[in-house]
Amino acid sequence: MVARARSEFISILVLIVIVLALRLPFMNQSVQGDDLFYLYGAEHAQIDPWHPTHVSYLFRGDVVTMQGQSHGPLNTWILAALLAVLHDVREVPFHLAYALFSVIAALAMWSLAKRFTERPMLATFLFLAVPAFVVNGNTLESDLPFLAFWMSAIALFVRAVDDHSVVALIGAAITSALAGLAAYQAIFLVPILGFYLIEKRNRWPLAWVVAIAAPMALFGAWQLFERSTSGQLPAAVLAGYMQSYQFRALPQELRNAAALLVHSGWILSPVLVLAAFTRGPKWRWIAAALAAGAAAIYDPHPMFWASAGCGVLLLAWCFGRGFVGAWVLLFFAGALMVFFAGSARYLLPMAAPVAILAARATSTRTVALGLALQLPISLALAVVNYQHADVYRQFAASLSNQIATHRVWIDSDWGLCFYLESEGALPMPKNQVLQPGDMVVGSDLTQFPINQPVVPFMQAEIRPKIPLRLISVDGRSAYSVASPGRIEPFEFSTAPIDHMHASIVTERKLELSYVDPHDTAQIVSGLYPDGWMTDQATVLLKRPEHSMPLRADLYIPPATPARHVRMLVDGVLAAEETFAGPGSYRVAVPMPAGIADVTVTLTVDQTFSAPGDQRKLGVIVTGVGFR
Repeated sequence: MVARARSEFISILVLIVIVLALRLPFMNQSVQGDDLFYLYGAEHAQIDPWHPTHVSYLFRGDVVTMQGQSHGPLNTWILAALLAVLHDVREVPFHLAYALFSVIAALAMWSLAKRFTERPMLATFLFLAVPAFVVNGNTLESDLPFLAFWMSAIALFVRAVDDHSVVALIGAAITSALAGLAAYQAIFLVPILGFYLIEKRNRWPLAWVVAIAAPMALFGAWQLFERSTSGQLPAAVLAGYMQSYQFRALPQELRNAAALLVHSGWILSPVLVLAAFTRGPKWRWIAAALAAGAAAIYDPHPMFWASAGCGVLLLAWCFGRGFVGAWVLLFFAGALMVFFAGSARYLLPMAAPVAILAARATSTRTVALGLALQLPISLALAVVNYQHADVYRQFAASLSNQIATHRVWIDSDWGLCFYLESEGALPMPKNQVLQPGDMVVGSDLTQFPINQPVVPFMQAEIRPKIPLRLISVDGRSAYSVASPGRIEPFEFSTAPIDHMHASIVTERKLELSYVDPHDTAQIVSGLYPDGWMTDQATVLLKRPEHSMPLRADLYIPPATPARHVRMLVDGVLAAEETFAGPGSYRVAVPMPAGIADVTVTLTVDQTFSAPGDQRKLGVIVTGVGFR
């Protein structure tokens, strides 16, 4: 017993050292991705700790509330606690604290691997080399806290059932509940834990209660608390955003499924996948070949269809593999139903059983080969991600003097927005009216078009030397999000990741007294070239020499619900009309008094989104001006 305890202590110590070795080089990782939104919530929690998600921010230029985020408040509370202690966002201590979740996930993996394979350390090493674990473990998003509680819940539940341990079952209940408070996908614990009880033919009532009720206990309590204190269910707010931004539209669902399939083929090195599963029956290989062929028809790029084939082979291998295989299949099926962005990090909760299957099916030499191929790619992707985010931080710092003397607008998201805000810049809404002398800072990856003349002030390029890309302006990688043209796990490329630019807004030279949707030089915001306006559209007009009416020519299609239109001239209401139904209409007023040029704003009472179009559409404007 003493020798066994000593061996386990050494194993635990080795795993902690390895995890810290993976994390320490990235302690100064810049704020990136959705870190920004969680930090908004953490800041709000300093004044309203019970409602950390009651904060609004700009998402794609629209004001949204964090209540509609697809995660519970746990990660926000963790960041809020760190912020309360450190009094500011400090990258190194924040990431050092988050390394604890990587350690917990690794130790839970080792505990599980001891029960399901004779080579638990090798299986754990494979788990630690998964690209999403190496890369996303360096963020402040909810992925690693959720993974830590998810893995702990399963490890403790398995131990409780096998050893009939009440203490372990209580631990499983607590960690399951915390996982539910971290992310909605904790609901998948119910079928996974339930399958284990069925496989073991276990009728322990308390275990069944934990399996069914614990994952959603705190989540449900939080939903009810929010409903009673704010009048809204966070899940309902999320559903509304899903509909508004077309996240559940069929094309996006298909891209999500394709991306998750190719990501599953890279949880382990494809070479290791092929080596591990060569003993499978022929039907599995036939299924993988057919999937690769179908993928090649969908997109002929070799990286895509080869990865899709490996993904199908991996999933096919899981059939008939007991609890470990069912874990993979149940989670992947759930991922297809609830996720929409197709990110690699979504599959982190099924990395453990995949690593266990590979350790059981292959020799030590083959596992070592898989690690030798996988770990360098994962580390290289993490380095590229670090360099990408760090350039945003440097670019924002280089503009600190300009921010102190100009009104600076941020036409971007992610870490660039965070560091520019920290310097004093302001996030820019879609319909913001810019003034000459304002500065606008954005990047090609996330910016929105600006209908305002600008002159370049400063530019920078992000082009890491390592020929791997998680995302790029013209690339195909769907590592973080699957969008049109982006459906590969990552990309081998030396192309630039992003271009950043700071520009100074200049005076417009007004030449037209009547503009149509193609006259973009005099359109300030809210009017698209195809004629559709959003809820508000603003144009600038040259005042004509002779008096004539100011009018807006509109068309209300049958599909749009908008019926009430208002016209504001230089910010003052000039006319408003309510129309009975679809058709062509005109809103007109006498020529306004004055000698200066005119700013005209049109607003509508309702908007809608057409299938496959994420824009918020009001009515069609055929022209605005003096005529």
